[in-house]
Amino acid sequence: MYQKILDKFTSLFPLWAILLSAVAYVYPEYFAPHQGLIVPFLSLIMLGMGVTLSVDSFLAVLKRPSVVFLGTLMKYTIMPLSAWVVCFVLKLPADLMTGVILLGCCPGGTASNVICYLARGDVALSIVLTSVSTLLAFLATPLLTWVFIGQTVEVDVMGMLVSVVDVVVVPVVLGLAINYFFGKQISAVKEIFPAISAAAIVIIIAIIIGTNSANLEQSGPLVLLAVILHNGLGLAGGYWVSKALKLTEIEARTIAIDTGMQNSGLSVALAIKHFTAVAALPGAIFSIWHNLSGAFLAGHWSKQNISDHDKSKRPKKSGF
Repeated sequence: MYQKILDKFTSLFPLWAILLSAVAYVYPEYFAPHQGLIVPFLSLIMLGMGVTLSVDSFLAVLKRPSVVFLGTLMKYTIMPLSAWVVCFVLKLPADLMTGVILLGCCPGGTASNVICYLARGDVALSIVLTSVSTLLAFLATPLLTWVFIGQTVEVDVMGMLVSVVDVVVVPVVLGLAINYFFGKQISAVKEIFPAISAAAIVIIIAIIIGTNSANLEQSGPLVLLAVILHNGLGLAGGYWVSKALKLTEIEARTIAIDTGMQNSGLSVALAIKHFTAVAALPGAIFSIWHNLSGAFLAGHWSKQNISDHDKSKRPKKSGF
């Protein structure tokens, strides 16, 4: 009963995000002063991700290195390029452009694993793709951000590198170590982490909305359009490039979801620390939107039959 309540709370994450964002917009004074909580909360989310992973998940990379390589490559090419195209087409101002491109250069988000499960994808592959892109983020995110906006906005590459290591790599590795050495002792606690992560990201979003309440009336619709286009290009690009490369339907779905869903919390934290509060706005709105679009896509795919050929190629360890 207790676990069902937690699962229900986590599954309704987009609703909580929308409701608390509305409160933060109307009463920004209760949220805006707490920007200092963003980085600690994100580190808590990353720790939870590490705790729920196992060494076996990473060993799975050795079994399908080509698929993992292609999925990771798409993550760090399609999303940054899509972000740049969206910014160019919409002629976004510098602060918003910075936020959208920074978002595009971030690794995958843990929500993609849940969406992948609902879409009848390969959950094991999704976890590996998210983990690999997260561990590569300490180099990829700062360098790609510099490549795409370094000529327009000053980018502190080394500072961002250190931030990603502190906020992402260290907590994930620590969580992985805790799970490896104390997995049995914390088995009950691990079930709580998804709900904790959902609550933490909802609070992060509310803080950013509260901080940008004055800018939302003017920039909100434009940011939402940019986010919808960016997310859509990522999902479509990940799927159709995978199909063009002759990957299976299951692999294509998994890569599409992992490509289109970003670690928006990381983009928010980096934007606040290295750029401006306005630059954090795209990440906050993306946090809500990509869960809604992902859930819709998962619902559509879950109703479609997968060919017997694809089923025969599905790894037995994917849980289906």
